[in-house]
Amino acid sequence: MSNAVGDFPVKGKIALVTGGGSGINFAFSRLAVENGARIVIVDLKLTAEAEEFVSKHSSSAVFAKTDVTNWQQLKSAITTSLTQFGDVPDVYIAGAGIFDPAGFNYWDDAEEERYKEIDINVGHVIKLSRMAMRALVSRGKKGVVCSVASEAGLSGVYTVPLYCATKHAVVGFTKSMTPADQLEGVKIVTVCPGLVDSPLFDEERRASLVTLLPNAMKPIDVAAVMLMLVEEGRFLGGTVYELPSKEEGRVVPPWGAEPSKTAIGMMKLQQAEEHDNAPLFQKMRERVSKERISPWP
Repeated sequence: MSNAVGDFPVKGKIALVTGGGSGINFAFSRLAVENGARIVIVDLKLTAEAEEFVSKHSSSAVFAKTDVTNWQQLKSAITTSLTQFGDVPDVYIAGAGIFDPAGFNYWDDAEEERYKEIDINVGHVIKLSRMAMRALVSRGKKGVVCSVASEAGLSGVYTVPLYCATKHAVVGFTKSMTPADQLEGVKIVTVCPGLVDSPLFDEERRASLVTLLPNAMKPIDVAAVMLMLVEEGRFLGGTVYELPSKEEGRVVPPWGAEPSKTAIGMMKLQQAEEHDNAPLFQKMRERVSKERISPWP
């Protein structure tokens, strides 16, 4: 007997959104409230715009300051929904993420114990989905978990291999959780956006993409697709949705998927931009060159 989620309009439901203080995930939070949902925004801090939004919509939006790598804090964010809105969330957006910042990336190699980027981009996504499933089944509810992956999870870029690895992990996890829709009534999906002009990029990274960002998508473009994935039953659990541009999107086949022409073009442009403009690429090459003549360790 199927327990599939099916159509799942957010009106009257509760959504928990990690990384909801800015960018794509704030855009989703705002869109969800506009469509009749109540939201728990989970982040370390809010932008001024997000802070104003929460203040204006205090009956339907609450901020839970959370370090998503701290699983007790992540669990407490779900409890916030219970105390503020009287129930656990129906929708879980695993959107918090970082993009190879200085000091926390493969090439800088400054971390001694573990990769923070993996803890945020992969660890919290997987753990939140498990918490979501436990919370939902304990209340006899169906629900949806939607993560934010990337086209980097479908390809690779030499300058940002750790970021690419984390997004491949999210894609693989989502595919693995396909049966949860039918068996547990918990639909787990992900979106793989192309280039988005968002706070994800630090100033150094933005400088390397300066000619590409004017044509990048806006956060709301991705948020609208995320809402579609959550609400429409035609997108089953395990769906990996590629969004290389605002005008082009598709469900990625589970096997032997050919890349879209837009994705190929954007990836080539991005690689050329980083290599030819050089600041990041050259810094990476210089670091490895020094390592050739440095003693280990």
